[in-house]
Amino acid sequence: MSSTFPRATRGKPGYNVDQVEKFLLDARAAFDTDAGQTPLSSDDIRRTAFSMQKGGYSTQHVDAALERLEDAFAVRERDQVLRSTGDEDWYREARHSAQVILNRLDRPKGHRFDRLSVLTVGYSTADVDAFSAKLTRYFQDGYPISVDDVRTAVFRPQRGGYREAQVDVVLDSVVDVMLAVR
Repeated sequence: MSSTFPRATRGKPGYNVDQVEKFLLDARAAFDTDAGQTPLSSDDIRRTAFSMQKGGYSTQHVDAALERLEDAFAVRERDQVLRSTGDEDWYREARHSAQVILNRLDRPKGHRFDRLSVLTVGYSTADVDAFSAKLTRYFQDGYPISVDDVRTAVFRPQRGGYREAQVDVVLDSVVDVMLAVR
């Protein structure tokens, strides 16, 4: 019986043990491979999902490990690009990405992302707009916000709210920029 992570508490589902173990084996092999040759990236790790099962691994512990793994892959990817293109190109691309994000976040409240119909539930516009204001301050003024704050941002559901997929893509881009300039 595997014990890589603690199991979910009794009565609560956890991540599928076999899927997590297979992913970790694949990730370990990918990390041991030359960074330019690996089929696994920090983006892939961020988008990894596992099925749920009774008695599975604790989601909190696995998610924390995935965040550390994503950070390690991001540092390795950054170092590889810095070696091949140099600091100036790398930071220019990060500044460009940050500006694209900032342009989106500078839109008027309630109009930063596509809205859904009143029959469809999306992210609360008030919650997303409040978090967007923090991100804007981060990019413009150096407001303290961590990668984990972005990764764990949660928004209440709202009928006619913002389109979730669009908000999630921007948050993923914010994480990319934050990891790029660490």
